[in-house]
Amino acid sequence: MAFTSLNFLLFALLTVIVYYAIPVKGRWLVLLFASYAFYLLSSPKTFIFVLFTTAVTFFCGRSIGMCNSEHKAFMAENKASMSRDEKKAAKAANQKRKKKYVAIALILDFGILAVLKYFRYYLEALGLGFDLGGILIPLGISFYTFQSAAYIIDIYRDKISPDTNIARFALFTAFFPQIIQGPISRHDQLAHQLYEGHEFDYRNLTHGAQLVLWGFFKKLVIADRVAILCDQVFDNYGDYSGEAVFVALLFYTIQIYADFSGGIDIARGVARCMGIDMTNNFMRPYFSDSLSSFWNRWHISLSHWCRDYIFYPVAMSKFFGKLGKNLRGVLGDRVGKLVPVIIAQYATFITIGIWHGAEFKYIAYGLYNGTVIVLGLLLEPYFRKIMEKLHINASSRWWKGFQYVRTFFIVVFGKIFPKAASFGAALTMFASMFRLHNGEPFAETLLSLGLNETDFLIILVSCIVWLVISLVEERDMRMNGGDGTVGFRQAMDRMPLLVRWILILLMLTAVMALGVYGPGYDAGAFIYRGF
Repeated sequence: MAFTSLNFLLFALLTVIVYYAIPVKGRWLVLLFASYAFYLLSSPKTFIFVLFTTAVTFFCGRSIGMCNSEHKAFMAENKASMSRDEKKAAKAANQKRKKKYVAIALILDFGILAVLKYFRYYLEALGLGFDLGGILIPLGISFYTFQSAAYIIDIYRDKISPDTNIARFALFTAFFPQIIQGPISRHDQLAHQLYEGHEFDYRNLTHGAQLVLWGFFKKLVIADRVAILCDQVFDNYGDYSGEAVFVALLFYTIQIYADFSGGIDIARGVARCMGIDMTNNFMRPYFSDSLSSFWNRWHISLSHWCRDYIFYPVAMSKFFGKLGKNLRGVLGDRVGKLVPVIIAQYATFITIGIWHGAEFKYIAYGLYNGTVIVLGLLLEPYFRKIMEKLHINASSRWWKGFQYVRTFFIVVFGKIFPKAASFGAALTMFASMFRLHNGEPFAETLLSLGLNETDFLIILVSCIVWLVISLVEERDMRMNGGDGTVGFRQAMDRMPLLVRWILILLMLTAVMALGVYGPGYDAGAFIYRGF
C-alpha cells in the first residue's frame, strides 16, 4: 500500500478515527491491528519474517533482562561479603550469559536479512542458481532488523528494560508509519508513546496533517518530476556526457532528498495525528559545513545507530586502542592515536553502504564517504596551517559559505554510486562529466531529457519554497535549539486563520495540480522503500 495512494490516506484516516473512538487503554491495540493489517495488505507473502524477528527479539530480550535482574539481586544480597575479584568474576559470568542471548538474537535477525537481501544476490551473481521459491524481500526488513538489534543491545547494556508483553513489542517492531522507510526508532524514545494512548488534541491533528501534505508536496511535485530527467540519463548513460550527466546527478541529489524526507514527513505526520512523535530523520543536511556534519543531519536514525553500535564500540575497543599505541612508533603519535577512529569510520561507512544494498556500488558509496572523512582527519593540521598563512578567518561568513558549497558538491559526486546501474556505470558516468557533449546548445540538450520549460519552472519555484522554509527552520534551530521544525510550526500557528488556510489550500492545490501522475507512474516507488 503506497504512502501516496488514496488507499493509504483512507487507511490512515480510518486508523486515526478508530484510535480516538475507543478508550485510551485500548488504543495501542488499534495501532497493532492497523500495523499488521497494513503489512498484510502490502506484503502478505513476507509477513512470517516480521513475526519471526519479533518473537526472537522479544524472548531473547526477556532472557537478557532476567540476567540483569538476577545479577542485581545477587549483588545486592552478597556485595558486602564479596572480594573485588569475586565481584569481577560474578560480573563476567553474567556478561557471558547475556552475550549468549545477544548472539542468538543478532545471528537470527541479521541472518534472515543476510540471506534474503545479500546472500541470495551474491549466489545469483555467481550463477549458482540460488532459489528461495519466489520469496520476496520483506517490506522494511533493514529498518525493523536494525531497530530490533538496537533494542537487544540496549537491554544488554542495561539502558532499557525489556518489554514483558509480546503484543506490545510486536507493535514497536511493526508500527505501520515507519515500516516502509523508517526512521529506525529507539525503544526508549518511541515505545511508551505507542503503548500509553493519547487524548485527542486538535493541534496534533493539524500539525500532523500539515506534515503529511508537505511530504506529498516534496514527493509528488519535486521528487517524481525530477526523477523523469534522472532516469532518462542514468538509464541511458552511454548516450550522454558533459553537462547532461552533471545536471542529472545534481537533480538526483534533489530527488533523493525530496523523496526520502517526503516519505518520512508522511510517516511522522500520520503518527503525529495520534499524538506520537517519531524522531526526525533529516535536519536540512545540505546546510552542512563538512561531510561529518552532513551525516549527522542525513538519515539521522541510521547515522546515530551506526555511531552508537559500530563507531563507538570499535573506536573505544581495547584491541584497536592497543593497535593504535603499537603503531605510533611507525606512523607518528598523532596518526597512531587516530588509527582506532579511522578503522571505526570505515567500519561505520561500509555498514552504511551495505545497508543500502548488496551490490558493490553501495560498498563503494560507503568507502567514498569514509575516505573523504578520514582524509579530512589526517590532513586537518595542514589545512589549518594553510588557512593561517592565507589569513582566513574560519568564522567568517564567506568561509562558511565556501564550506557549505564544498560539502554539497562532495555529497553530489558521492550520490553517483547508489544511483548508477553498477559500480562500472558509476565510474563511466563520472568520467563522462568531463567530456564535452555532442556540440548541440546545452539548452536544447536539457530539454531533450524528458522535462519541458514548465517542468523546470515548477522545480525551481518548488525548491525556492523549500529553501525558504529550510532557512526559517535553520534559523530557529540556531536560536532556540532542537531541530528547527517546531519554530516553523509555531510561525504557522501565529498566522491569522485565513492566511494559514490560504497557504494550506495553495499547497494542496499544488499537489493535486502539479504532482506527477499518469500512465506508468508508481506512487509507491519511494527510493528508500527498496532498502
